[in-house]
Amino acid sequence: MASHLRLHLAAPPPPALLRHQHLPRLRLPRPPRLPLLGLPSPAVSSSLRPRLLSSGPVRARVGGAEAEADSGGEGDGDADGAGGLVGEDSAVFRLADQRVASWAYFAGILSVVLYGLNVLWIDPATGVGTRFLDAVAAVSDSPEVVLLLLTLIFALVHSGMASLRETGEKIIGERAYRVLFAGISLPLALSTIVYFINHRYGGIQLWDVKGVSGVHELVWLSNFISFLFLYPSTFNLLEVAAVDKPKLHMWETGIMRITRHPQFVGQVIWCLAHTLWIGNSVAVAASVGLIGHHAFGVWNGDRRLASRYGEAFDVLKKRTSVVPFAAIVDGRQKLPDDYYKEFIRLPYITIVALTLGAYFAHPLMQAASYRLPW
Repeated sequence: MASHLRLHLAAPPPPALLRHQHLPRLRLPRPPRLPLLGLPSPAVSSSLRPRLLSSGPVRARVGGAEAEADSGGEGDGDADGAGGLVGEDSAVFRLADQRVASWAYFAGILSVVLYGLNVLWIDPATGVGTRFLDAVAAVSDSPEVVLLLLTLIFALVHSGMASLRETGEKIIGERAYRVLFAGISLPLALSTIVYFINHRYGGIQLWDVKGVSGVHELVWLSNFISFLFLYPSTFNLLEVAAVDKPKLHMWETGIMRITRHPQFVGQVIWCLAHTLWIGNSVAVAASVGLIGHHAFGVWNGDRRLASRYGEAFDVLKKRTSVVPFAAIVDGRQKLPDDYYKEFIRLPYITIVALTLGAYFAHPLMQAASYRLPW
């Protein structure tokens, strides 16, 4: 093949071409350069391009179809939410892009983490979780106060480490910081959850609507909906486990079109549903602590994205809202005709399956919590 190609390259041009080799070359006018991802002007596009280089693949909708551009690439579309994206297309899962080795590595890491969590934190004989709970509980005999303290400790560590992420990653690297972040946050979150389960019927009973017709169904439906908002982190599980290089994502499609902070909205729905069902001061304390933490997360999350993505986040912020559906109602967010397809994706289907599984596994979760002296 190579020798054949060399013979063709070495051969002289045909006589017909030699007769016209002095003709002037026809130059076609170059098409105008399109602004980046449908943003208003080339000036804005050039200022956004450097900030989008590490944001991952961006998918832009063009005439009802999807066109994918590499990080920092350019695409068509309007800046109204129905056209080009400045953020990332969320919940995209392509089987052809998956590697068996990565998911095997993920399973191995998950097994090691769960084993280490049990030995170092959960097991009263070897772990320090019980001593941590005893130290916090020694502050007050009130389960409401203890629960608020546990939530506050988790919030300070979780939000604090999230705020220090850029600095920490520069020092120890993205993967190492992700492992450190998860290794500290996970035990604190588990302790808070188990303490809530074990003490949820303590405190002062404020109301009891369990016998009211339709309340159980309302609470169940609210909890189901809350989980569709609560877990956008399932969009990048391999990054959560540091199998893939962790990134600070700026999602824009799917649930993000409804609200820019789905975890906050999901947590509010979950808290209201559980407080209505349990109806006591412990449930109220848990809701106050969790909603307060996530309300701070709204401000802190926007601050971090603005610092990372600059004008691109300003564009996203203008066409989204924290309050669900507000941007859609006032016209700032225009949904594509095939918007429903952004939910027919494996991560959302997985969330639905896990939510149903968690509901039926409630007795097992409660039994496991009761075994701990927390």
